[in-house]
Order: sequence, then structure tokens, then C-alpha cells
Amino acid sequence: MNRHNLDYGCHDHVFLGAAQDVNERRTRIVIGLTATMMVLEIVSGLLFGSMALLADGWHMASHAAALGITALGYALARRHAVDARFSFGTGKIGELAGFSSALLLALIALLMAYESVKRFYAPVPISFDEAIAVAVLGLMVNLVSAWLLQEKHAGHHHAHHTDHNLRAAYLHVLADALTSILAIVALTAGRFWGWVWMDPLMGIVGALVIARWAYGLTRDTSCVLLDININQKLSRNIRKLIESRADNRVADLHLWRIGPGHFAAIISVVTGDPRPPDYYKDLLGHFKELGHVTIEVNPCNKPV
Repeated sequence: MNRHNLDYGCHDHVFLGAAQDVNERRTRIVIGLTATMMVLEIVSGLLFGSMALLADGWHMASHAAALGITALGYALARRHAVDARFSFGTGKIGELAGFSSALLLALIALLMAYESVKRFYAPVPISFDEAIAVAVLGLMVNLVSAWLLQEKHAGHHHAHHTDHNLRAAYLHVLADALTSILAIVALTAGRFWGWVWMDPLMGIVGALVIARWAYGLTRDTSCVLLDININQKLSRNIRKLIESRADNRVADLHLWRIGPGHFAAIISVVTGDPRPPDYYKDLLGHFKELGHVTIEVNPCNKPV
């Protein structure tokens, strides 16, 4: 039995996303925009006596904190990218940051729902004109932030290359934009038709949508953190290619994601015609997603 790492020789364990630096810079810009808008809303709420603006300002503070988690995830992944203590690099730090952000997003949805239900029974006085103006400004800031954080893919979008850390930041900004849109609708209805019940109703609608986003992000990041094989198609293609040569049989195959666009694989091959490591390395070479491959070759005796 021969066990070989196909990436022998000069092999690093840096499995960060291709757009790591760009995404980190974008996140920092959005943090600046969000923090500025947060301060403006809190100050405006205090000056105009608007609880709605004050509440939305603190709501934005929670999103600023979530964006801070995203930035911290990028910084830690970059700083420890060549740290030998990380067996398969730091690509999963982004997943951990995304998972943490998803939990915070779920908490925000719960708080929104609670506050909205409470306002059905105890309405809060709203300074409509000022609240609408600041909500519109907030929406503009959120749309610019969402545009900055939208993940750019060359060619086909592929879920296996998704940067879940950036996606978490994008969903937080999108949640803010949704909140602003619903607030504008509710405040306009309250201002012109006196439908004050629209404000808590839109809060509940927003909470449900945000909860759905949080669920999707939690599901996707937890799959990566638990080393679930999220790319069955790649597994099938690896197996098919190896077994198309000689009498090779893939006895065991483990595939998991170690960073955006990067996968690790452990493959056990049983064959009556064992080949040297270079043969299998060349065979799997066109699978660009495979960043770290270990292969085990088990020769079997051919029947006489």
C-alpha cells in the first residue's frame, strides 16, 4: 500500500478566496458607511424626538457589529494564512464568521418581530416627515453598500466558490435595505392615511424575510464547518475519471471544502495496475478546485 500526497514538494496551505483582498476592502468601506448612517439616525432620533429613528439607529448598530465580524474574519484568515497550526489553512475562518453573522441575523429578526408585536398594543408616536427623510437616506446608503458587497463571479456563478463571509455581510446590508423600504411604505401610509398599524405589520414582514435569509446562511456555512460534501458532482467526476483507467476502483473517497473555491480530497484506489504518484496527480490535474489531495494506492492481485 502506498500513500501519497499529490501536492508534494513546494506545497502551501493558503486556501483563501481569489477575491479575498478586494472583498476585505469593500467590507471596510461599507462598515464606514453603516457606522456613519448609524450615528446620523441616533442623533436625528434624539433631536426630532423620534423613537422610530432612534430604534432604527440602534438596529443599524447591530449590523455594523455584524460587518465587524466579517472584517475580523478576513483579517484573521489573512494573518494566519501560513500558520502551520491550521492543518488545512484558514479558508474556513470565513465560514465561521459567516455562521456567527447568521446567528446575529436571526437574533435581529427575533428582536424585530418582538418589537413589532409590542407596538401593535402600545403604538409609539412618530415624527413622520423626519423619519421618512432619514429612512430614504438610509435606503440609499444601503443600496450603495449592497452594490459594493455583491459578489462578482467571472463567467458562471458557482455556489461552491461562494464567499460565505462576504455573503453574510451582503445579507446584513440587504436586511437593512429591506427594513428601510418597509419603513418608508409604513411611514408614508401613516403620514397620509393614518394607518399607524402598517409600521408594526411591516416590521413582522421584514422579520420573517430576514429569518429566512438567516436560515439559508446558517445551513450553508454549517455544512462547510461540518465537512459535509457539498459538491457531489465533483466526487462523481473524480470517481468516474479514476475508474475509467485500467481496472482501477475507488474504494473510498472523502471530499470537503477548505475555502472559497478550494476542496481537499482523500482517495483510496484499489488496482491491479498500480502507478506512481505522478500518474494520479496528472490525472486529477484538470480539477482546479482540488487544492489538497491525498491518495492511497492499494495493489490487488489479478486472478491467474
